[in-house]
Amino acid sequence: MATPDAHLPYQVPIDGYARGAFHFAGMASAGSILALPSGIHAWAPREPREIDEAALARVFAEAGSFQLLLIGTGVDPWPLPEALRWRLRDAGLSVDTLPTRSAASTYNVLLAEGRPVAAALLALP
Repeated sequence: MATPDAHLPYQVPIDGYARGAFHFAGMASAGSILALPSGIHAWAPREPREIDEAALARVFAEAGSFQLLLIGTGVDPWPLPEALRWRLRDAGLSVDTLPTRSAASTYNVLLAEGRPVAAALLALP
């Protein structure tokens, strides 16, 4: 189903990830994604330094519908800037940053358990 902002309009597990793409619900999406209660959305950041409050605007807009945000930082770990961590806490969200593979796996487990979770996942190179 096509939507105006080109997203899958419901939350689903991530079936796989490969060079620059994610696979979910029988589809593939090139580039980084946001996996939110409203669905799977394309996400502009390509590297951790591009993750800021503006890049997470949709996350903040939906903050009341989930409690934990997993941020997949690509191949390597990346420490979330303290100001952004506090902004997410102020929005009522717990946040964990970890490499994308681990973030996607953790997201899938928590989603399967019915936990209110979201993920911001950088595509792997």
